[in-house]
Amino acid sequence: MAEQLRGLADDRALLGRTSTAERVADILRSRIAEGYFPPGTRLSEDGIGGALGVSRNTLREAFRLLTHERLLVHELNRGVFVRVLTVEDVEDIYRTRRLVECAVVRGLGEPPYGLDALAEVVEEGRRAAREGDWKAVGTANIHFHRELVALAASERTDELMRSVFAELRLAFHVVDEPRKLHEPYIARNVAILQALQAGEREEAEQLLAAYLDVSLERVVEVYRRRVGEDGQGG
Repeated sequence: MAEQLRGLADDRALLGRTSTAERVADILRSRIAEGYFPPGTRLSEDGIGGALGVSRNTLREAFRLLTHERLLVHELNRGVFVRVLTVEDVEDIYRTRRLVECAVVRGLGEPPYGLDALAEVVEEGRRAAREGDWKAVGTANIHFHRELVALAASERTDELMRSVFAELRLAFHVVDEPRKLHEPYIARNVAILQALQAGEREEAEQLLAAYLDVSLERVVEVYRRRVGEDGQGG
């Protein structure tokens, strides 16, 4: 925990002069998504509050916000922990992704589409794969889907999926086979991008739906082995 707290101290500048609970929650959400605080980690009020230079009340409100987003869980007389997802949680995350992401592609309208950011994260994933950094490939994968959702130009959809993608990262951090998990989707991301570049919206949606179905099956298979058949988590 000491190493994590030293890193959090570097984030104090992000708070600016107004250390609101929302800004603290943004920092902690990002750190959780990056695997800085792995699932099952107990979060120390004193340690984190001291590292960020915020009051106990502000920190508790940030914890409350992230608990509402299902990233943290409060256990009576034990404290606040980074949530360990159940298999059912993972399945529900993918149902939500399929509903939202496919609807975004379906509703794009007439081409051409603004795909520069999407193309950039595809290259980010390829570059990470060449370097053998499979966790970075996983991060690029999340960025790909975040940019895909951003094509809807909807702040509400972006906010909804920011929370969903952060939850998804909780599952990824439990899985200890990042190459097996993420490598197959580099080519699938390329195929979706190319379909959109060609203005083939229906093909892109079909590719995306198939992608999410295969990804769900693969993630659940590996995740179930790690957390147990009963899916018991924190």
